[in-house]
Amino acid sequence: MEIKKRKEHRLIKALYRQPVDCTPVWLMRQAGRYLPEYRQLRAKAGSFLKLMKTPNMAAEVTLQPMSRFDLDAAIIFSDILTIPDAMGLGLHFVEGEGPKFDKILQPDNLNSLKKPIASDFDYLSDAIRITKERLTTKPLIGFSGSPFTLATYMVEGGASKKFSRVNQWRYMHESAFVDLLEQLTESVIEYLQLQIEAGVDCVMVFDTWGGILTLDHYKRYSLAMIKKIFAALGPICKEKSIPRIFFTKQAGLWLDAMKSVDCEGVGLDWTIDLGVARSILGETKALQGNLDPACLLASSAKIEQEVGKLLAQYSFGSGHVFNLGHGITPDVTPDRVGVLVDAVHSLSAQYHAEH
Repeated sequence: MEIKKRKEHRLIKALYRQPVDCTPVWLMRQAGRYLPEYRQLRAKAGSFLKLMKTPNMAAEVTLQPMSRFDLDAAIIFSDILTIPDAMGLGLHFVEGEGPKFDKILQPDNLNSLKKPIASDFDYLSDAIRITKERLTTKPLIGFSGSPFTLATYMVEGGASKKFSRVNQWRYMHESAFVDLLEQLTESVIEYLQLQIEAGVDCVMVFDTWGGILTLDHYKRYSLAMIKKIFAALGPICKEKSIPRIFFTKQAGLWLDAMKSVDCEGVGLDWTIDLGVARSILGETKALQGNLDPACLLASSAKIEQEVGKLLAQYSFGSGHVFNLGHGITPDVTPDRVGVLVDAVHSLSAQYHAEH
């Protein structure tokens, strides 16, 4: 019964562009540093990695925003860099700087990378199962970083603003770069299959840094790999009615190229009008997004106003999952998230009731 309820939830129906009673909403980074209960549990864990790799704690973090807000989905608490970590690069996090790797990848040492196996991610599978036991009616989203985004962190040795090393690799070491992307594509497929087997109801690929590329390189180094991933997942996702979403930051100008991906939903950042995106993609994909995250720093009245504008951009109706154009920032107060969620439901429900 619980599985049936999740599959009939408005989030799943919206991603399949089926009629819904109101527009579903979940938010990227909805479980995170803006919540005091998250900060308390993070301090108890002692480190981000310990928090992420302790299944009971990861499940608790996943469910924290669900206890506060009427969100339409949970997203499993993890990190996009779990695959590079399992490949032996030695992931750690530096306060104020973000993720770092102990080993810097070079074009001539790709053979040193370990191929991840399922047991490397037992902590994630366990966290998914524990979460599903407590998340009785709402769907759970699993995710991965895109091969290009993962490669960017691996080549740069961590977070970067200039991307000088990855830019050099794609122009000067193309063969090695493609080899790395192909290795990562295979690992992402297996990683998402593992999450599906553990029980997630939806999968999403975050192509965070695809937007730094030229259109030609985006098609070659990012989009081509995402196509392979979703094509490989197609049979099991279609059998289990598990929708697939992919998100590329700053890719509003490339939507026509993105139409060819075999997936149900496309996530958008805040730099494109939802109505324009809908006109480009037609009715081939559900759209997810795309409120400017900075809006959550505004007053309640302003948040409600901006929510209404964005719903109107889409022209209401099914096929829309409300989200931010990127993640919630740590300086947001939790009550503003509640205002947003309630506004999405109430404003869109009024429209659906009238139509």
